[in-house]
Amino acid sequence: MNFSRQMVMAGFFSLGTILSAGSTAGAQEVTLRLHQFLPPQANVPKFVIDPWIERVEEAAGGKLKIEHFPAMQLGGKPPELIDQVIDGAVDIAWTVNGFTPGRFPRPEVFELPFIMTNAEAASRAYWELFEKEMKDTDYANLHMLGAWVHGPGVLHVNKPIETMDDMANVKFRTPSRMIGFLLEELNAAPIGMPITAIPEALSKGVIDGAVVPWEVTTALKIPEMVKNHTEFAEGNAFYTVTFTLSMNKAKYESLPDDIKKALDDNSGMEFSAMAGKIQASYDAPAREKAVEMGNNIITISPEETKKWRQAAQPVYDRWVADMEAKGIDGRALIEEAQELIAKYTEQPSAAGSDEASMDKPAESEAAPAQ
Repeated sequence: MNFSRQMVMAGFFSLGTILSAGSTAGAQEVTLRLHQFLPPQANVPKFVIDPWIERVEEAAGGKLKIEHFPAMQLGGKPPELIDQVIDGAVDIAWTVNGFTPGRFPRPEVFELPFIMTNAEAASRAYWELFEKEMKDTDYANLHMLGAWVHGPGVLHVNKPIETMDDMANVKFRTPSRMIGFLLEELNAAPIGMPITAIPEALSKGVIDGAVVPWEVTTALKIPEMVKNHTEFAEGNAFYTVTFTLSMNKAKYESLPDDIKKALDDNSGMEFSAMAGKIQASYDAPAREKAVEMGNNIITISPEETKKWRQAAQPVYDRWVADMEAKGIDGRALIEEAQELIAKYTEQPSAAGSDEASMDKPAESEAAPAQ
């Protein structure tokens, strides 16, 4: 009798354990897979994406798990990321619009030369213009979570670039159509390649330099390979690149309301502005390392910058003509983008303490972010 009672009690205990485990598993109702192209120690994965995941999971109260797959661990190449998320092969993807040149025409307005003032202001402008002009056009097949830009692009070259004449025949790695157009106007030779290919291309003489923000130079060891860096006076960004963090639309729409809310509350303009500012915050420490190495840092004066801006005008005209061929009013987009950037440059930041905590970035040897 005692033996039989023990068996019954053991059965109840086992059943209770199973029910308890099922209850715990049931609390985590949804798992999402996030795919992106950089290793986990890179600036954006480490300081933007991972903290965002933590905030969303916490807001979901344990009902959501976001699995982060860096460095294309789920397969494919970076240009395939956008189709992976549209097709539902992955749930969320962080990518660069320029990976698929011309596919997202409207966001290119923020990649036009000298249009950006700073990454935070331009990212706010990008998000606002996305909601007005891009949500139902370029990004109609996606649920957008964030849209931002990096800090000012800089010329890193094996010879001093002090005037536009110095650009003639210099071979540059180019990150986007817009900067490629500009380099052509300056009689330089743009060469497209993945950012991770820059060190080898420099060492073999395939390129003479690269246009990248300061942020990435330490990880790529660019200051060890070229000793000249040309930047422009504050408020004059040679170029920038647009990024998106997007989600499969059907997957988002299938989520329970409370999980949708967790995503919504941690996405949008404030997240985009914070991401842009965080990424740009890693420019200063990288620049300082080049200074410590004794490299030649040239800053183009405001007066001389006016000449570069004038030389960039044909890029605007070329882009407008390209947009018109697609049935898009490019000039109107430029005016809207300029007005929004000016508005957010003049306005103080509306972001919260999370953004403020990034004003002084930690020392990082992180991999590049574009």
